[in-house]
Amino acid sequence: MAQFEKEIVQAVLIADNNVWNFKPLSDEGSTALLPLVNVRMLDYALIALNRSGVEEVFVYASLYLQNIRDHIKAGIATYASWSFKMTVHVIGGEGCRCFGDAMRDLDAKALIRGNFILLGADTVTNADLRPVLEQHKRQAKFDKGTAATLVFKECSNNVRTGNELLIAVDRRNDRLHYHQRLRMHQKEPRYQIPLDVFLGNSCVALHHNLLDPQIAIGSPSMLSLFSDNFDFQTRDDFVRGLLINEELLDSRIYVALLPAAQYAHKVNNWPAYQLVSRDIINRWAYPLVPDMGVYKLQQQYVFHKDNIYKSPGAHVSKVALQQNVVIQAGSRVDSGSVISDSVIGANCRIGKNCRLSNVFLMADVTVKDNCRLEHSVVGAGATINEDCDVSAGCVLGANSVLPAQTKLSKTLVTSTPNTQRSEEDALAMELESIGPHAYIVSDLTTGDPEDSDGEDFLPQQPLSIPKMGDLLAPLDEISYCTDLSDDDEDASRAVTPLPDDTNIFLGEVIDSLTRGFREKSNPDFLILEINSSRYAYNMSLKEVNFNVVKAVFGMQSILDPVNNNVLVAINAAFKQLGPVVSNYIKSEDAMLDCLKALEDVYEENPLVREKISQIVHYLYDKDFVSEDAIQAWFEQLDEEEHAHLRQSLAKLVAWLNQSSEEEDDDDDDEEEED
Repeated sequence: MAQFEKEIVQAVLIADNNVWNFKPLSDEGSTALLPLVNVRMLDYALIALNRSGVEEVFVYASLYLQNIRDHIKAGIATYASWSFKMTVHVIGGEGCRCFGDAMRDLDAKALIRGNFILLGADTVTNADLRPVLEQHKRQAKFDKGTAATLVFKECSNNVRTGNELLIAVDRRNDRLHYHQRLRMHQKEPRYQIPLDVFLGNSCVALHHNLLDPQIAIGSPSMLSLFSDNFDFQTRDDFVRGLLINEELLDSRIYVALLPAAQYAHKVNNWPAYQLVSRDIINRWAYPLVPDMGVYKLQQQYVFHKDNIYKSPGAHVSKVALQQNVVIQAGSRVDSGSVISDSVIGANCRIGKNCRLSNVFLMADVTVKDNCRLEHSVVGAGATINEDCDVSAGCVLGANSVLPAQTKLSKTLVTSTPNTQRSEEDALAMELESIGPHAYIVSDLTTGDPEDSDGEDFLPQQPLSIPKMGDLLAPLDEISYCTDLSDDDEDASRAVTPLPDDTNIFLGEVIDSLTRGFREKSNPDFLILEINSSRYAYNMSLKEVNFNVVKAVFGMQSILDPVNNNVLVAINAAFKQLGPVVSNYIKSEDAMLDCLKALEDVYEENPLVREKISQIVHYLYDKDFVSEDAIQAWFEQLDEEEHAHLRQSLAKLVAWLNQSSEEEDDDDDDEEEED
């Protein structure tokens, strides 16, 4: 009867990742337990496995093993959302120094009984991995040498976090033939792909826009391959070794791409930490959002407009929170302080007249009066005294105390005066003291010595921990829209993904128009695509009018025109896409929607701002908007809020009024002659 027993879905979760990239916080505890939007990263990974139907998980750790065991026990005792219908085992060994050692140890323990899901504790995903697991099983029936299926996700931005890839796959069966990790700090001028990839395969597809979230489906043979090849230290070593010695090892790797609607990203350094935090706050990872009770099965936050998640137990005025803010229970913000694009942990205290932007505070942090913090991380229990300026990727370790009037930039600070030692050489470096409990950590040459992901042909150079900074513009091209008609500042949104529908609709229209403009598609086909998206997301006609015009101005050819000549770019766009716009902008009300969309574009695009009068005049000449619509729109513009826009349009409106009066006079003269 054993052959009829149901196969248990197993998973392996590697907890020791990116120890070097998260210094100094990784010196104080496991990176798997690092809070991400006030939820431990380990919990995100466990929730993803639970949602994918996994029944048994082996969490493998060698560093801070007892801390991880305590966290798992606490989660089970408090009925964490991942603890239902899933058994979690914590295993590890002191001799494990890399990913390859962990896989060899798992093989020696013989805990895995079949195909399994392989995931890192630093992976955040809302994907259902069951279809990928079934795909892997089907492939293994046809190809007994199937060792693994690697799961990738298409990139949607130009921010490099070290997870981007170039791969070559067989289009007929998704078999991997080439794998190259892309540089983090600069784009490659060219790619060097072996000619054999194309000579030996008749149908090859190249993907250069993929993200590696470190998700894989492994066959039982995957573990034995690590045991037989001790030079496999990382997952990339495993992939590279199988591609080079495919015939010798008689093993092959396949690829699966996640659907566009599913989210997956690896949090492997501070820039990725900042990026994924923004994605979670902006609800791209739904239902892994703060107000859904990600870890505990109870709502801890109320979701307000402008992506503000405020715990009922937090004491803060609405004015202090501008946008994209999460603030946990027990925290207090005094008068005069302003917070934006930040995450505030439990029981934090922020003094008067502080400015926080893109800041991540762990629990029990104190920020005293008149401080400015930007693009920084502050560990649990830290204190920042009065008049401090902390910016440009600073990381303050737990319990560190920053003296008053300190200015820091691109600096790592720890609370203890221990020496720092590089594993590659025996050179010990004394830490520079800036206070009794604040010591500057030198991060030069602290790149992970076990990381072999870099290309061999790149020159060796001193490594440093990637710092936070301003995320590139493509992330903000599609902004999260708020309901401008809602005057109730305290009204909270429903706990559903519906607030994203307008934004998703706008993104699809931009994609359709960009493709149609590039390929010179039939406007009727583009109108069909837009209407399909409209009904899919239940958009009103007013919303469609507004977003179609905004999408035209949101195309890359207008955002970044040749020689910054935005008028030429707009003329080319409307020459091709004019029939699409005219299909929606017909009535006076629709023309007002068009001009209101242009009002948004005016605020977002400086090139449009400089030429707004000529652009409105162009739309008038091409009969997209009427004289009456322009005058009605101009009268609706607030004299204080839109003073600069009104000033830019004043001459055009005066000219329209004069032309209208001259036409009226001509009509009167003709009537008198008759």
